[in-house]
Parts: sequence; structure tokens; C-alpha cells
Amino acid sequence: MPYPIEDKLVIAVASSALFDLSESDKVFQEQGAIAYRDYQEEHLDVPLAKGVAFPFVRRFLNINKRFPDTSPVEVVLLSRNSSITGKRAFRSIEHHGLDISRAAFLEGKSPYPYIPAFNASLFLSSNEQDVLKAIDYEYPAGTVLPSQVVDDDDDGELRIAFDFDGVIADDASERVYKGGELEAFHKHESSKASIPHSPGPYVSA
Repeated sequence: MPYPIEDKLVIAVASSALFDLSESDKVFQEQGAIAYRDYQEEHLDVPLAKGVAFPFVRRFLNINKRFPDTSPVEVVLLSRNSSITGKRAFRSIEHHGLDISRAAFLEGKSPYPYIPAFNASLFLSSNEQDVLKAIDYEYPAGTVLPSQVVDDDDDGELRIAFDFDGVIADDASERVYKGGELEAFHKHESSKASIPHSPGPYVSA
């Protein structure tokens, strides 16, 4: 029996983070929405190249291979893109062998309102404004920055690094530091040396 999404660890990712949509976006920017739609229809069977978040998503989904009876994790697509882009994205998902079956393609609307509907514990996007809106509504979210895509098919190990201040722990110390007085920061840290940090937003989410 399939396990409901409410019982899984879910990560939502934008299609532009999972795949390289730069060529498609160039058509949209230079020629407009109609040319963009026609371009996607003409390239439906041309798999999209891997995006910056692809290696992470592939390794994250590999967790299910370790626990096939429960499949405890899931990835959903939350995208500003059109439904025709969604069709191409799902053909690319099949081509790359990713186990992703849920998505919302919102035709230009910001996807952050759909984060709780999919029980997503994290939203990843290359659109900084969408990420900031998600954070404003207290949804854990992160911006995927442009970088070289390195995905070694023989490397299935998932490695995640978290910032401490403001993520694992609250940002009380960082706020004091940003106040500009280094001496005040040292006094604050010394006075709190025996007191554990309060949990950050991701720990308490």
C-alpha cells in the first residue's frame, strides 16, 4: 500500500533548479510567451540537461532505495513554469530515471502557497524572490545559486552542510555581532557560555 505524503520527508524544488532551463528562458526573454510555448512543444522529446539541484535531488531520492517498503522521502516540483514546460519536465524526469510524480506548474504565479499542501519541509528555487516570500511565511526555503553542475553517477552518497546560526541554532548571537560592536559580541558569548543555543527554524520545523 502506498504511503501518504503526510508521512514522508518532502522537498519541493523548482523546475529551473532541477533542470537547466536557460535556453528556454532565453527564447521567452527575447521572443515572448508564444514563441516560448512553441519552442517547448517542438522540444518535448529533447531531455532537459541537469540543473544545479539535480545531484542533490538524485541522491536524496536514493534514500528510498534503502527503504523500499516505506519510501520515506519524496520530491515534488513547484514551478512558475507553464503546463507545456511541465510536460517536457516530466519526460526529462523519466529520461533521467528520477522517481518524481507530483508537481504544480503555476503559469507565472509564485509557488510558495503550495508548500504546505505538499507537506514540504524545504523549498529550493533559483528564484530568490520566491524563496524570500516563502521565508516571509515561515516556510523553510533556500536559493539555489548558479554554479557548475557536477554529478558523478557512481557517487550516491548524500552530503548536506547546514549553517549554524539561524538554521541549526537561532540567530541571537549573529544579531549581536551584526550590531557592530565586537566587544559586545564577546561579552554576550561569554555570558551565555553555559547556556545551550535555542533551536533554529529548521530544527523546530
